[in-house]
Amino acid sequence: MDALEFHMQQGKKLFDSRASLLSLWQEIADNFYPERADFTTVRNIGEEFADNLTTSYPIIARRDLGNALGSMLRPTSKEWFKIRTSANWETLGTEARAWLEWAGSIQKRAMYNRRAQFTRATKEADHDFATFGQAVIQTSLNRNADGMLYRCWHLRDVAWRENEEGIVDTVYRKWKPTIRDLDRLFPGKLHPSRKDKLEKEPMCEVDVWHCIVPSDLYGEGKSRTPFTSYYFDVDKKHVMEEVGLFTMEYTIPRWQTVSGSQYAYSPSTVAALPDARLIQAMTRVLLEAGEKAVMPPMLAVQEAIRGDVSIYAGGITWVDAEYDERLGEVLRPLTQDIKGIPLGLDMARDTRAMIAECFFLNKLALPPPEREMTAYEVGQRVQEYIRQAMPLFEPMEAEYNAPICENTFAIMLRAGAFGSPMDMPRELHGVGYEFAFESPLHDATERQKGQRFLEAKSMLAEAISLDPSSASLVDVKTALRDVLQAINVPAKWTRSEIVVAEMEQQQQQQQQAAMLLDQMQKGSDVAKTMAEAQSMVPAEATI
Repeated sequence: MDALEFHMQQGKKLFDSRASLLSLWQEIADNFYPERADFTTVRNIGEEFADNLTTSYPIIARRDLGNALGSMLRPTSKEWFKIRTSANWETLGTEARAWLEWAGSIQKRAMYNRRAQFTRATKEADHDFATFGQAVIQTSLNRNADGMLYRCWHLRDVAWRENEEGIVDTVYRKWKPTIRDLDRLFPGKLHPSRKDKLEKEPMCEVDVWHCIVPSDLYGEGKSRTPFTSYYFDVDKKHVMEEVGLFTMEYTIPRWQTVSGSQYAYSPSTVAALPDARLIQAMTRVLLEAGEKAVMPPMLAVQEAIRGDVSIYAGGITWVDAEYDERLGEVLRPLTQDIKGIPLGLDMARDTRAMIAECFFLNKLALPPPEREMTAYEVGQRVQEYIRQAMPLFEPMEAEYNAPICENTFAIMLRAGAFGSPMDMPRELHGVGYEFAFESPLHDATERQKGQRFLEAKSMLAEAISLDPSSASLVDVKTALRDVLQAINVPAKWTRSEIVVAEMEQQQQQQQQAAMLLDQMQKGSDVAKTMAEAQSMVPAEATI
């Protein structure tokens, strides 16, 4: 069995095994993300979204959460990620830290370049993540290999598998590019029949599969890289590209996973789906009840009404002149009991509050304090916020931001975007890299170091008043450097340990020199004073 046939069989198994999952995603999308509701149906251009819904609140809740993820975890107004070493970060020198900060700024400019489409890809992925609990982002160089390119792919078209460690290392993706696009991506590698069709129908779509698999399992020993990438024409059974990769191009952040499945779930939509169905039914009933209350059904006497009943504004209903009104009004509204409408409104309001809680909308921001609080109360309040926000932000940083940034850094480093590796500080040679992120959770956690520093200062002042020797208990320089790093003071603003030690040595030498000069000056003054005193003694007194 050749590699092409093997991968097509493996990919078909993966896609077939999750066919029932598409029905769940379709149901979730119908209620929360109608723009994406094309898992089991085909959306035509111009088709109306959400025509099956009676209220838009579930869609608004998903929209607010999806928008909040990007604004809180990847704010463009600040440096939301920082490059660190995975081993010797605590002992890393200032020069190495400054190089990492410089490399981080280069990487951010590359990511937010307009051609890279990073903002577009992450915006789409944020809403997939909030709705379905997972998203698929491809990180690679662009066609000209002079910049980064980010793409968010539809979950319907991607299937994946975990390895024995629970890491996604096998990805299959269905794609329908045009023949013209394929020819530009893989010049001279199309099937001969496709080349003939290129001139006649350049915009004809082609069924293409892209798969990235571990080289040691599926690469047949041909590639020395960890992964192998295949692009092949499904209909023609023709391989257009087979190359080795050092990184997994696809980042698949997963929110909440369950054992036994490589696919994740969104705790927001899982919890809110029953309420979403309920609020749609309740809204439909309330709309009908309100319509009946404003425009009630009418009761008319047969054969007494001449023509149609016109109950609209300015309408006239003609009545038989011979009708005896003592028998009752010929046209009257049917009695309606509207006492249940306020109860229905209260139930709908409670359901909206429940949906908002399911989407963490009540936990995204720390509410303002109602009064002035002490430092201890502020610390406890921050701790409570961390406990509530942890389920939301922790998977996003570890599963979402970190792989994208790590893949981008690895690709740019191999492409020479940071210059020659020989120009890197010696401390950074042969070390691993990881990323730290700016987020409300990270800020709240790191800011505690500053609070602890102030508390330690206060306690130390009290201790010194009792025992002056306790001043040497705290290493103030180490503590202050740690606090400055926690509040993200740039490394180039601070001096390295070596420079600080040299400055301290110079200060000590200057102090010693000043003390020596002072002693010499005092000795000179004493000698001068003795000489003057001796010169004033009479000669007879010296005999």
